[in-house]
Amino acid sequence: MKILLVIDQFFSANNGMTISARRLYGKLVEHGNEVRIVSTGNEGDTEFLVKKQYIPIFDKLVSAQGMTFAKADDEVLEKAILWAEIVHLLVPFKLSRHAIEICQDNNVPYTAAFHCQAENVTSSLHLNKIKLANDLVYWWFNRYIYQYCAFVHCPSKFIADELIKHGYESKIYVISNGIDSDFHYRKQPKKKGFNDKYLILNIGRLSVEKRQDVLIKAVSMSKYKKNIQIMLAGQGPRKTYIQKLTKKLDISINVNFYTKQELIDIISMTDLYVHPSDAEIEAISCMEAFASGLVPVIANSNKSATVQFALDERSLFEAGNAKDLAKKIDYWIEHEEEKKQMEFIYSDLARKYDLDACVYNIECMFQDAIENHKEKEEQYEYRYAK
Repeated sequence: MKILLVIDQFFSANNGMTISARRLYGKLVEHGNEVRIVSTGNEGDTEFLVKKQYIPIFDKLVSAQGMTFAKADDEVLEKAILWAEIVHLLVPFKLSRHAIEICQDNNVPYTAAFHCQAENVTSSLHLNKIKLANDLVYWWFNRYIYQYCAFVHCPSKFIADELIKHGYESKIYVISNGIDSDFHYRKQPKKKGFNDKYLILNIGRLSVEKRQDVLIKAVSMSKYKKNIQIMLAGQGPRKTYIQKLTKKLDISINVNFYTKQELIDIISMTDLYVHPSDAEIEAISCMEAFASGLVPVIANSNKSATVQFALDERSLFEAGNAKDLAKKIDYWIEHEEEKKQMEFIYSDLARKYDLDACVYNIECMFQDAIENHKEKEEQYEYRYAK
C-alpha cells in the first residue's frame, strides 16, 4: 500500500504520540508498504514538509508539553494525498481537518487515530476535574474531525468506550499501539552511585494529569524513604514544580529525558515501576516497563486505560492517594521474592501487545477502508461547506 501519515509533529520523538507514530511508520515500511509523512520538521526531513503554527499566549505551554502544531498547507497536502492509496490522520487538529477536505475533494480514502484524550487538554488548564470541560473537548474533536471519519483506530477499549459514550459513530478498531521488541526481560547491575538505592521509575510527560507529585509524596511517607531513589524519565511544564516538591520533602530524585537505549538500560537496573497518571489512553511507557521485567504499580483511575495491565490488587493503588501508594511500595520492597516471580509473569503478558502484530491489524483497517471506499457509490456521507 501507498500510505500517507498526517501528523503535526513526527521528527522530534519527545512525546508518546510521536514515538508511537514513528514506530508505526517503521513497521509499515518493514512490512513492504510505501509510507510518506506530512509533518513539521527541518528541511530534508520529508518531501511533504509544513511549517509550525505559532499559538499566541499558549505557544510556550504547548512547547513545554513536547507538542508542535502545524500550519495547514493545502498545496503540500494535495500533492501528498494524490500520491497515496490511503491517508491516516494521527491528530485531531487543523492539519488533519484540511487533509480530510482534500481527501474528499479528490476521492481518496482516509482513516484516523484517536490519541488525544480530553484530559490531556483540560489538565493543562487545570479543568480536568470538570466533566463539562472534558465533554466539550470530546464534542469538539468529533465535530471538527471524527464525524467525517468512517474508520477510527483506538489504542484501548477504554478510549473506544469513551468515544461511544460521547456519541461518536465511526467504526472503531481497538488495536494497541504495541510494544517494541527491543523492550524485553533484561536485568543488569546498578550503575555506580545507585548500588545502595531502591530505584523506582516513572516514564512520562511532566504534566498535571501524569501525577508525578503523588509518587513523590508516597515516597516521603514510605518506611524506606532514605533508601529510595526516584527516576523520572520525561520532560514537561511541571519540572520546576517537581524539583521544588522533592527538595521540600527531602526526596532523592533524578529527572531527565533519555534516548531509547538509555531508557532500556535504566529499566534494566530499576526495582519497581510506578504509574500514577490520572488520565491515560494506553500508556506505552508502562507497557515497555513491564515487558522489560518491572512490576508496575498503577493508579486505579476511571480515566486511565492502564488499569487493564494490573494483574492483581498488589499492582493497584487508589488514584491520587499517596498514602495508599506508599503502602504498595513498601509491600513490594518487603516481598522481593514475590516481586521476582511477578516480573516474569508481567514480561510474559507483554507478548499480547507485540508491535509487529498490532501494525498488521492497523494495515487490515487500512484495507477495510480502501475496500469500503471502492464499494460505495456515494463515497462520502459528509462534506465540508466551502
